[in-house]
Amino acid sequence: MAAAIYSVKEIYFTIQGEGMQTGRPAVFLRFAGCNLWSGREEDRYKAICQFCDTDFFGVDGVNGGKYEVEPLVEKVGGLWPSSTKDNDRYVVCTGGEPLLQLDEMLIHELHKAGFAVGIETNGTISVPSGVDWICVSPKAGSDCIVKSGNELKLVYPQKGLDPSQFEDWDFEFYFLQPMDGPDLESNTKKTIEYCLNHPRWRLSLQMHKLAGLK
Repeated sequence: MAAAIYSVKEIYFTIQGEGMQTGRPAVFLRFAGCNLWSGREEDRYKAICQFCDTDFFGVDGVNGGKYEVEPLVEKVGGLWPSSTKDNDRYVVCTGGEPLLQLDEMLIHELHKAGFAVGIETNGTISVPSGVDWICVSPKAGSDCIVKSGNELKLVYPQKGLDPSQFEDWDFEFYFLQPMDGPDLESNTKKTIEYCLNHPRWRLSLQMHKLAGLK
């Protein structure tokens, strides 16, 4: 059987800036590709998700490339500071859509290297076993099939999506995150107002952008 090859946009060590894990040091493993947008600007107008603010196209980012499983895990592990305890290790598998590529073999090898494995997914693809933290961010116009996990993080507002439609799903934490872009100030006010009127929902800000982190 041919070895799995993973297409990776970038890998870097930073501090998580969104959701329940905000403030936690983590290695971000950003896979190339998504099933809701090609990543090309000329295709944005016809994408299911048109507001994406992430570059996941290609493999030309920091530490990007085509990897087999062992070199990929070695690269992730090499970015974790040697001064910290191994049981603090945390890797966030993101994209694009990480579940187009993330599989049980890679999860197993990351665990062997001492990493807890988190994912940030649009919820349209089933989650392999072994993932330690599941963050689902549904997008309007897509078929979200992952209806349970640790946190649901909804970019707000989205035409065609109302937060109330997710409240019977099985998540520990519910977050609303203002949609970035030219209307960020207005969207932030709307998000705060919704959270105040619906206290089940917590406010998630993109703290990494406010702090000048990647």
